[in-house]
Amino acid sequence: MRGRIRRGERDRESRQGHRIIRRVIGILVGIPLTLLIAFCLLVAYLTVTEYRPDARETIAVNGTENQAGEKTDKSAENQKGTKEELKAGDLLSVLSWNVGYGALGDNADFFMDGGKGVKTASQDRVKENLNEIVTEVKKINPDFALFQEVDVNSHRSYGIDESQILGQAMPRGQMTFAYNFKVAFIPYPLPPIGKVNSGLVTLSRYQIRDASRTSLPNPFSWPNRLGNLKRCLAVHRIPVSNGKELVLVNLHLEAYDDGEGKLAQTKVLRELLEKETEAGNYVIAGGDFNQIFSNVDSSAFPLHEGKWEPGIINSADFGEGMQLLMDSGTASCRSLDHPLAGADQKDFQFYIIDGFICSENVTVESTQTQDLNFHASDHNPVVLRARLRE
Repeated sequence: MRGRIRRGERDRESRQGHRIIRRVIGILVGIPLTLLIAFCLLVAYLTVTEYRPDARETIAVNGTENQAGEKTDKSAENQKGTKEELKAGDLLSVLSWNVGYGALGDNADFFMDGGKGVKTASQDRVKENLNEIVTEVKKINPDFALFQEVDVNSHRSYGIDESQILGQAMPRGQMTFAYNFKVAFIPYPLPPIGKVNSGLVTLSRYQIRDASRTSLPNPFSWPNRLGNLKRCLAVHRIPVSNGKELVLVNLHLEAYDDGEGKLAQTKVLRELLEKETEAGNYVIAGGDFNQIFSNVDSSAFPLHEGKWEPGIINSADFGEGMQLLMDSGTASCRSLDHPLAGADQKDFQFYIIDGFICSENVTVESTQTQDLNFHASDHNPVVLRARLRE
């Protein structure tokens, strides 16, 4: 009798053991299966919601006082903002500045450049950086300002509409915004980047007749392209008193491709500039090229082994009718592999990748990078001063 009881107990224990093993196996199989399903659903969602801009799209031209919520300023300091028509022969200034979405100041590093940072600044530091940028732009007082990496509703910059803040730099001017980065959720790395809505902001003291977004070739295939930028040229047409147009182009070319993307995007840019110069217009294209021009001496900022390496734009490809301009004496960008604050700058990686391309009917007086020691952004602003020939 006792033997049958012990056998029964052993059978029950065996059945319980089997049930526990089945549960463990179920959990071990279920967790990765659940994660796989969740990942597939996320990829499907990002595919359905993918930003697919047309080859050319009209973009809105707004007043900066409407964007920034400012009242009209009639002080003498801002009378420059009342201009409506650009005259040939007048001295004009164009500023280009990659503002690093307000989060890439001298305290920041970034994982794509070999650093560790993902969300690279506190909300207060983002606002501090943006306000410092606005203050500097007001000091420079340009006629046109070309900004890259401007967030309007992104997790990485706390949902701040940075275009409104930048608009304060040019009261009573005009503003455009062109998306080049629009993703509902980027799941990598950890913590994830999250939602990104970002693009190019252009400010003008002169009347913008027309503004459009021209899509650039995308070097990434599905699914990698789902979390990458959809880069573009923001093209603005400003009437000139002699009946011609100033074609002002804001740009931010590819950074992390294998090089083919940069070449393809540069080709589109070159063809657009050639077409406009053949039509007799003035052309100024400025921004973050993520490349250095071959006619620029970069020996003051040698490349260190293992760091991100910019591409090279062959100035000869643009012909004698184009002027490719960068300031070789001052770095326009710094590496984000580690913070600049507190670092030994003698061994730090700096670059020259921001500048301008102008048609030959633009007389260039200077191209100068403002040395701000990268406090508010990983880029310094570059200022072009020029005249449109009669």
